[in-house]
Amino acid sequence: MQEPLLFGTYTKKTSQGIYAGTLDTTEKTLTMTGLVAKTANPTYLALSAKNRLYSVVKASDDEGGVAAWQLTDQTATRLNEVIAPGTPPAYVAVDEARQLVYSANYHKGTASVMHIATNGELTLVDQIKHTGNGPRPEQDGSHIHYTDLTPDNRLVAIDLGSDTVYVYNVSAAGKLSAQSTLKLAPGFGPRHLVFAPDGRHAFLVGELSSNVATLAYDPANGRFKQLAVVTTIPADYTAHNGAAAIRLSHDGRFLYVSNRGYNSLAVFQVQADFKLTLIQQISTEGDFPRDFALDPTEAFVVAVNQNTDNATLYARDLKTGQLTLLQKDVTVPEGVCVLFSK
Repeated sequence: MQEPLLFGTYTKKTSQGIYAGTLDTTEKTLTMTGLVAKTANPTYLALSAKNRLYSVVKASDDEGGVAAWQLTDQTATRLNEVIAPGTPPAYVAVDEARQLVYSANYHKGTASVMHIATNGELTLVDQIKHTGNGPRPEQDGSHIHYTDLTPDNRLVAIDLGSDTVYVYNVSAAGKLSAQSTLKLAPGFGPRHLVFAPDGRHAFLVGELSSNVATLAYDPANGRFKQLAVVTTIPADYTAHNGAAAIRLSHDGRFLYVSNRGYNSLAVFQVQADFKLTLIQQISTEGDFPRDFALDPTEAFVVAVNQNTDNATLYARDLKTGQLTLLQKDVTVPEGVCVLFSK
């Protein structure tokens, strides 16, 4: 079976934008198929049910935002952009029920809501700005790194700069209203979140602390509570590390986190009480793995190493959750996002 996927990149060196690849699940090989869209710094991607692609975009040296594309046979045609002064955002997500797109701007500490028109174009409808800071040098101000939905369709905004997870209610028109906040330990540096299949538990990765927190979520009041914390790196590893992407298998049994610095994927087994047990650390065969993804069958994992311009393919054991290296030499220039597009 041929599974198409897209790669978001930085375009600081040789990359020209968004690239496409193909995973052959029979041959167990990953190949690059070419440039999908020439655009600047499409560092995060989201795909709608109508095959419209939404990407981060750098419009100029002092402007950035979100671009809308129509994706057809791995060719992207630009529909429009929502651009603002300052640096581009760091995360993009689609809300199918309300036909909205959310973006998180790390540098500006803002979360934006855009409406999707019937033709796929975007219009800004709301924006909130956070304040706050933390004890680490990277926490000099608010740095929102993630804006995505809870299972009950509230919006979670994760602020790495202030060690805070915010929950917002979202109106049909895309207007945000505050619901709750969760404060993490100073310096935790929360980055991304994934929900368990039960909709009442989630796992939060801390970029700055190289930790993962197990959270309980109560849909009745839209509040999180921290239950447990584990590390993503060995206790004797003292060099710099930044935990990055976090993924959960569909059955909720295995959790995966990428480590930038230790350059690995950490594999955890999810226990009955939703606490985590580390069962594997496997090299990404490159430097600075910002993102990775499980394929639709979940029998494979693809990771991208930003600094060494390569993608790595693993086989995934569906019973044990553990990974086995298959391929490490696939060229992806400045790869920072992996998105299976089917």
